[in-house]
Amino acid sequence: MNRIFDRADMLLPKDCDMTKWSVVACDQFSSQPEYWAALERQCAGVPSALHLIFPEAYLEERDQFAEAEKINAEMDKYLAGDVFREVKDSYIYLERTLRGGVVRRGLMGVLDLDAYDYSPTSSSPIRATEGTVEDRLPPRVRVRKGAALEMPHIMVFIDDPNDTVMHGLTETKAGMPELYNFDLSADGGHICGWQVSGAVAERVELALDALGDPAMLREKYGDAAPAIYAMGDGNHSLATAKKCWEAIRAELSEAERETHPARYSLVELVNIHDEAITFEPIHKVLFETDPAEFLDAAQAELGALAGDAKTKHEMRILTAAGERSVTVYGMTLGRIIGAAEEFCQKYMAAHGGRIDYIHNDDTAIEMGRRSGGAAILLPKMEKSELFPSIVSSGPFPKKSFSIGHAQDKRYYLECRCIK
Repeated sequence: MNRIFDRADMLLPKDCDMTKWSVVACDQFSSQPEYWAALERQCAGVPSALHLIFPEAYLEERDQFAEAEKINAEMDKYLAGDVFREVKDSYIYLERTLRGGVVRRGLMGVLDLDAYDYSPTSSSPIRATEGTVEDRLPPRVRVRKGAALEMPHIMVFIDDPNDTVMHGLTETKAGMPELYNFDLSADGGHICGWQVSGAVAERVELALDALGDPAMLREKYGDAAPAIYAMGDGNHSLATAKKCWEAIRAELSEAERETHPARYSLVELVNIHDEAITFEPIHKVLFETDPAEFLDAAQAELGALAGDAKTKHEMRILTAAGERSVTVYGMTLGRIIGAAEEFCQKYMAAHGGRIDYIHNDDTAIEMGRRSGGAAILLPKMEKSELFPSIVSSGPFPKKSFSIGHAQDKRYYLECRCIK
């Protein structure tokens, strides 16, 4: 039987400037093409993951088909040009020191895409945590379907409050082969990685198996179909891998499906209880609308929300005319965010305007109080809420929460052959 999360044959660059090789996820700084232009200047003429990705800042500026062909050709060139060294049948344990000094621990391996379903009604062991926007998939599919390599910016959570998986690796890393140790570009901090194989890998697998024990899962989440792995970041990249695998899978025999490399996706596994993981709310701000009735209408509709669970969440509603607080009892945060989005869309349909999704509290307050503006400040999600919420209510709506700041997102580093 295939493991849901397993070891892999991974590729790392050799004899190159690792700081120039490793760059941040393609969906970051999407409104700042100058960020990517600076990276292009720094990485010109040298091996870099930058040459193997399509930054979303350029989606409207560059021909997507031409970019996909260029990326696929560059991958083939790197493979033929002896750019990589192979780390076989292993995990990679990594420690990422973020800008503030806190260390985020992760474990590289592959997820079985046959155990993943990103639909809103999914009961698969691997779950999406936010709604998947199908319109965001085609540019990624164009690159992946012709790609010889994959590079992940995908981060996947496990619910491990006793730190059974990562703690043992932190303790034994001194005895494991070091694979990389360097500063990341553009204020990304520092990263170290160690090879995990043999008996150490077997201990990791025993700890992961225990997290998937049916009795433990029932104790955590009740009788609902449990989530063992939950998307933390890179939801659309994993959905892209799934979509491409489904197309390939349809043309394979049962035996071929068992071992085809495209069945798996390389990801970084992170404990949601790691001290470096922080969730920030994404607030809803309306512009160019009529704020006159917004306070009363939002309070009436959102204040009427209720459910059965013993939970309590606070929202702030504001315009230039004033501010209200709304307390919602007995609903998961995912349902509350969905209700707030539905209300905003309905209000704009009646009163006009446009919506944006703002991370910073002070920025959202300032924008909401502008002429023609209104805002709903949503509550911060506690780590303990994520898994129970997606088990009981499905994925959160899009733009529900953010995990850390842009510079703290996963950088491309490790590669894997998918053909």
